[in-house]
Amino acid sequence: MKKQTTQKIALTGLMAALSYVVFTFLQIKIQLPGGDATSIHLGNAVCVLGALLLGGVYGGLGGAIGMTIGDLLDPQYIVYAPKTFLLKFCIGLIAGLIAHKLGKITTEKDNKKVLIWSTLAAVGGLLFNVIFDPLIGYYYKLLILGKPAAELTLAWNIGATAINAVTSTIVSVIVYMALRPALKKAGLFFTLS
Repeated sequence: MKKQTTQKIALTGLMAALSYVVFTFLQIKIQLPGGDATSIHLGNAVCVLGALLLGGVYGGLGGAIGMTIGDLLDPQYIVYAPKTFLLKFCIGLIAGLIAHKLGKITTEKDNKKVLIWSTLAAVGGLLFNVIFDPLIGYYYKLLILGKPAAELTLAWNIGATAINAVTSTIVSVIVYMALRPALKKAGLFFTLS
């Protein structure tokens, strides 16, 4: 058990590094009015993939840490780091809950059911993000940062978040389904309950 926990912590670090790289270097940044920005990226896909592989807590932490570091190192996003950490951690928690508590994907033998539950988990976590990222972002900009441009950027944030959700769902499920048999064969697949 101690070995498995150590492996999960190491893989959480790997997921954090991967989400940072994907978010920071593979994004399409969209400049918005008032000096703000949003982006199209696959950082959320890494967060969901981590939740599918490691469970909600470890997967959510990996994605949250990586993308928060990405925010902290980008002058345009630095003020959004707390919001990013909270939302990305929640994506992982929700995806992990659906995948492992409801769908029991690590013990399921039928690949069709694993595909269905993995997709439902990704959709659940990312749907949360589609709703709450723009909503919390709006109030965060308006109340905390005092930006009057919050209303101007809301529509752009909703659009970018929706695009990210669709692409991240597709990518995370495809990668998970491809990694699953390889990890089982290598003895690196975690059975979660």
